[in-house]
Amino acid sequence: MVSIYDAEDASKVGLIKSLPNADTKLLLFQADIYDPNEFQPAIQGCEFVFHVATPKQHINQSSQYKDTAEAAVAGVRIIAESCIRSQTVKRLIYTASMLAVSPRRDDGVGFKPCLDESCWTPLDVSFTYATDFSMVPLLAWYIISKTLAERAVLSYNDIDNGKLEVVTLPCGLVGGETLLSYLATSVGVLISQLTGDSFGYNGLKLMQEVNGSVPLVHIEDVCQAHIFCMEQPSMSGRFCCAVASPNINEIASYFQENYSEHKIAK
Repeated sequence: MVSIYDAEDASKVGLIKSLPNADTKLLLFQADIYDPNEFQPAIQGCEFVFHVATPKQHINQSSQYKDTAEAAVAGVRIIAESCIRSQTVKRLIYTASMLAVSPRRDDGVGFKPCLDESCWTPLDVSFTYATDFSMVPLLAWYIISKTLAERAVLSYNDIDNGKLEVVTLPCGLVGGETLLSYLATSVGVLISQLTGDSFGYNGLKLMQEVNGSVPLVHIEDVCQAHIFCMEQPSMSGRFCCAVASPNINEIASYFQENYSEHKIAK
């Protein structure tokens, strides 16, 4: 079962409806992340729920929330509360971001010696590349909202003796093949040095500024990680999902060595 904002939009659901056996095994529900009542029918009766959506571009005039962060936190609470009310959901698996896992020291100067699940991005630190180009609403608020939302959803592990198990998977920059008919944003960021896309390259620089490197993960690993978290008899907590953490220079060197027909700009 899948909840989607516009279940009638062919451009949004055409691909998933075309997958093998979708006609008999796929059930779509239309739901707005800001309306808790719309999610209950989709969640009711389920044992596991994957939360993979997040508000990105916030329009104050059409929302009851003041900013993206408030909307994102409200969204995860809506889903978590729906899981609890269902009395059938055992585990909520939340797709998080490595942008919420900065090993920067609390004073914002330098990095801790290790990046792991104990790291949280300090919200009082200003990141240079989150405010370049007119990207403040998208990148700066994305970091804040993903950090606060992940903290909020993890707190449900402490409610009612952890009756609802919550797992969060902070994922690195996702690469790999796609079924989509267009270039996924994360892939565009990853290959921005090849394409000369300054907008995407700004995102690459932001990840390095936040994490000290660029955590990478293949889409197939992301999918397998989510399935793994569902299949365990019992599981809760935070688990980083990345397979490598090169820096920007190392990525550029790899491209130059393997795709010499492309000129990497200095």
